[in-house]
Amino acid sequence: MNQIKIFSPATVANVSCGFDVLGFCLDTVGDEMIIRKTVEKGIKITKIDGFDLPLETKKNVAGVAALAIYEDAKPDCGFEIEIYKKIKPGSGIGSSSASASGVVFAINELLGKPYNKTQLSDFAMKGEAVASGSEHADNIAPGIFGGFTLVKSNQPLKILELPTPSNLYATLIHPQIEVKTAEARNILPKNIPMQDAITQWSNVGSLVHALHTNDYPLLGEALQDVIVEPHRSKLIPHYNEVKKAAISNGALGSGISGSGPSIFSLSEGIETAKKVEQAIQEVYTKTGIEFYTFTSKINAEGIKILSSE
Repeated sequence: MNQIKIFSPATVANVSCGFDVLGFCLDTVGDEMIIRKTVEKGIKITKIDGFDLPLETKKNVAGVAALAIYEDAKPDCGFEIEIYKKIKPGSGIGSSSASASGVVFAINELLGKPYNKTQLSDFAMKGEAVASGSEHADNIAPGIFGGFTLVKSNQPLKILELPTPSNLYATLIHPQIEVKTAEARNILPKNIPMQDAITQWSNVGSLVHALHTNDYPLLGEALQDVIVEPHRSKLIPHYNEVKKAAISNGALGSGISGSGPSIFSLSEGIETAKKVEQAIQEVYTKTGIEFYTFTSKINAEGIKILSSE
């Protein structure tokens, strides 16, 4: 292969109780990228369509991630990158991680797949750090592995693949405001009460068990965040109304997607997910804030190859 076109999906990180460790992959929204081999060595970003992002390699998350894998592999060629950006930066559904994950996945394919998924995640984290100020894999991992993932540790990087109940759907609303990841991290407390910590890790354990046993009611009970959500929800207009509308219309639970402003809800079945989507649309239609919504099955595959030559 000399050229590959890929779909790099949006992702939801944190998943309420799993701050910086849990994530899942979406199927409806994502970036498209074309990466091709060049005779000239090095990494060049030749096109970005959709949003005004830097073409300079070392200032772009995809460029930095590409350099990380390139400098390790030391191939006898270079790479050109085209990014067709469909995920809005700052939307809270893994815009930066989609770029970083997609480019390392594609380069690995063009090199004959010398690296495993954990190694690819490690390279992608270098790019993600450009946007968020720190290396973390809770968005990176579900994009590369697909489905639900849990980041066991960053040093060394260890990612656990979790099962996905077959009838689980996500509904998301993205208010057209921006919440910067770095800013959303700065408002979090440095110390938390012991009882809150106990509640939180109980919920993480319960959520993992619910995924393994297809226990939808338990999954709903586990989607509770007593540590991060009380602070970050203040950055998202009408957050509590959206959450209340979603749950009252059948959602298992709702939470902040990543650092926001997107809000996710999980439902059993597409019919319930669509009903939840309509309910949260009704909440935001009254606010005067522009928004969009979408419903997606959980994407168990992750990044997808669209074409190659």
